[in-house]
Amino acid sequence: MESPVFEEIDPASDCDCPGCVHWRRALPYSWSGRTSAHPAAHRAIGLAAVASAVLGAGHTVPVAAAQHAPHRPDVSTGDEPENPQGGSAPLYGPDGRPPQLSVAPKPTAITRTEIINRARTWVTAKVPYNMNAYWSDGYRQDCSGYVSMAWRLPGNEWTGSLAQYGERISKEELQPGDILLFHNASDPANGSHVTVFGGWTDASHTHYTAYEQTRPHTRRQSTPYPYWNDSGRYVPYRYKGVTPQEPVSGKDGGQPGAPAVTPYPGAAYFGPGANNKYVTQLGRMLVARGAGGSYASGPGPRWTDADRRATRAFQQAQGWTGAEADGLPGPHTWELLVNGKGKDVKDGAVGPPPASHGVPGYPGRALFRPGANNAYVTQLGRQLVRKGFGRFYQVGPGPRWTEADRRAVEAFQRTQGWRGGAADGYPGPETWRRLFS
Repeated sequence: MESPVFEEIDPASDCDCPGCVHWRRALPYSWSGRTSAHPAAHRAIGLAAVASAVLGAGHTVPVAAAQHAPHRPDVSTGDEPENPQGGSAPLYGPDGRPPQLSVAPKPTAITRTEIINRARTWVTAKVPYNMNAYWSDGYRQDCSGYVSMAWRLPGNEWTGSLAQYGERISKEELQPGDILLFHNASDPANGSHVTVFGGWTDASHTHYTAYEQTRPHTRRQSTPYPYWNDSGRYVPYRYKGVTPQEPVSGKDGGQPGAPAVTPYPGAAYFGPGANNKYVTQLGRMLVARGAGGSYASGPGPRWTDADRRATRAFQQAQGWTGAEADGLPGPHTWELLVNGKGKDVKDGAVGPPPASHGVPGYPGRALFRPGANNAYVTQLGRQLVRKGFGRFYQVGPGPRWTEADRRAVEAFQRTQGWRGGAADGYPGPETWRRLFS
């Protein structure tokens, strides 16, 4: 049986700022399996070697199974080249310690927070995609090895074996730490892939945050549900070993697998002069419920008028008026937010935030992020095209924030001589001022 080849997106190259270069050097990873041979030939040889070690003599995989489409610069989302993935293998590869095999593998208990935190470690380290290499934690650097790492499995699985560790769920049941798996059983070498579900990015559940191992390195990105292509073939799964978060003292902890609910801290933690973690938590919950348009620079610990406007918009969305919609979160407002209940804020209900940093027309950072869908994204994209950065758009620009928008903004920022965090592809007040001046 052949190990699969799956399709992925080819995003922008690694950042060459001093900070990113430092971290790529500071976080070592295994270079085992790499050679100076042509990448396609190298992958073919490595794939056959791994499959032979796993399946035993007489079941070697033909080298032709690792065919790879030629590199194409600026491949947009939805037009992915083919890349191979390895088969089942122990930690650290065929020469590592063998996994404890069993007919019904016993899942290791892990919380959703742990799964997402483990997934983030590879995103931070920008682990390079390589089906023949194993990261310092022992997991293979491809999509299925990445999920094996996030779920803390005893070995490296592939798309054909991951399902035995999970249980099938519906779209409505998806929670952070679950996965979206496409294993093409009739032709494993055609399209198989898997991502870690990080949460919905919009109230209509059309896009979600996907953590995935892809070329050139691990990434976290807003992705249309269930994926860019083969949308009818991805299946949601929940790890059998996922456990509830630590329960709040005096509370029952909620539904199995659900995050612990933070109790209402009290009215004293909100309002003018307040500066604490609960203000940040409130802001993030409000952004997730559609009130992000109130924020010019994102939620933070210091209470601002943006927090009050966002809170009032959420309260009014529930049909409340008068003192019930005063913009200060009481126990009822907090309960709806932390439990994900109540009605979301409708688009445009809060209106654009005031001009930021004295820059006319700049609506704020919250409107330019994965999952954003508004007229300001269109306005930004059209101005980038006028300025000569239209090569990043194969279609559009349009109101939904995409990787094309981010790359176009990053290119413009680099023409200003900016590097590192100043050229991250997200428009701040100065980027907006220079772009529209």
